[in-house]
Amino acid sequence: MLAREIQSTKLANGIRVITETMPHVRSVSVGVWIGAGARHEPQEHNGISHFVEHMVFQGTARRSAEEIARSVDSIGGNLDAFTAKELVSFNTKVLDEHLPLAFDVLADLVLRPLFREQDIEKEKSVVLEELKMETDSPEYLVHELFTGRFWKNHPLGMPILGTRRTIQGFNRRVLEDYFHNTYAPGNFIITAAGNLRHATLLELVEREFGDLKDNGRRPAASLPNPNPHLLLKSKKSLEQVHLCLGVPCYPIGHELRYACYVLNTLLGGGMSSRLFQNIREKQGLAYSVFSELNLFRDTGCLLVSAGTSLEAAGKVVRLILEEFRRFKNEPVSSDELRRAKDHLKGSLMLSLESTSSRMANLARQELYFGRFFDLDEILAGIEAVTAEDLGKISQEFFQSERIALTLLGELDGFRLSRKDLVC
Repeated sequence: MLAREIQSTKLANGIRVITETMPHVRSVSVGVWIGAGARHEPQEHNGISHFVEHMVFQGTARRSAEEIARSVDSIGGNLDAFTAKELVSFNTKVLDEHLPLAFDVLADLVLRPLFREQDIEKEKSVVLEELKMETDSPEYLVHELFTGRFWKNHPLGMPILGTRRTIQGFNRRVLEDYFHNTYAPGNFIITAAGNLRHATLLELVEREFGDLKDNGRRPAASLPNPNPHLLLKSKKSLEQVHLCLGVPCYPIGHELRYACYVLNTLLGGGMSSRLFQNIREKQGLAYSVFSELNLFRDTGCLLVSAGTSLEAAGKVVRLILEEFRRFKNEPVSSDELRRAKDHLKGSLMLSLESTSSRMANLARQELYFGRFFDLDEILAGIEAVTAEDLGKISQEFFQSERIALTLLGELDGFRLSRKDLVC
């Protein structure tokens, strides 16, 4: 397997610059990553990370909002941003010849936003409409309800978008204080992948970011305690009952993280997974049923989601719990384990065909591990997972008293209790 050509440099002010050269492609993906997200916000300013992400596109000292939109659009590239619980990303993908312009735009966004009062008021309306749009989606809403209860009284449980009240309370002083405290060299990671030289990107970074002074502030995060709740929420306009059923899981850097990935793949990570095959294919009880891992620095959650009829909701919950019991009581067969490992390794290899995925991979590994894992090391980690590992973590995760469940829909008197969540 060809070695990946990755280089890393740390500037004097603390900014980390990481590149992967891919000479066989014509594109470059580059991102500026901020190592703080929604979980680092004070409760009264919930949603401010996402709001600032929006605001930087409304105009900088060098470009108007229209010029920002045109700059990358006009060269056939794309410009994007997103906010997560523990990070914010601004990224672009362009032809290699347009890297200087693309990086100039990214630097402009994260260094020189204007935060004009009239733009703030306009963007409040935009974000409130985004909040309404998401709340109209039952899949979004049930996840937010689950997350808010699962991480009760902790910033991890707060919505990334914020609330109507917190969004309406943002003003220029609040935004600028947050921006200057958070968008600082020690919180910046700059990554790129594609047809570029490390020295070229380093020169661009030095020019734009080299004179910044670090304020020494780092995002603080308190340890969350999972809450094994049972929430049944009625919403009469819905045709389906949407459910999220989850248990606490290991943090992202845990030594058994590869076993978690394999377990998730087996449980509900694809069309051949146990949940998909049993609940959808064999019994026809749901169109959508899947599991996912939400892993953070210090904690995690293994979550199953499904949408079904009111009449089938109780049975779907029972079938999920039956799969939990199977993992605890029956060793995974060698054939099933082989398929799950091959699925994971295939997905990983396919993702490496994208410069965007490689660029993001560089940032996340630096952010969470402070080092780079080469492909062989990751593949070896997946391959090393045993049926005994899966049994061990299943015994730990799938305990009745740790299960959390949220149901959303026109419940019409439907009831469940803790005694129905035995696994």
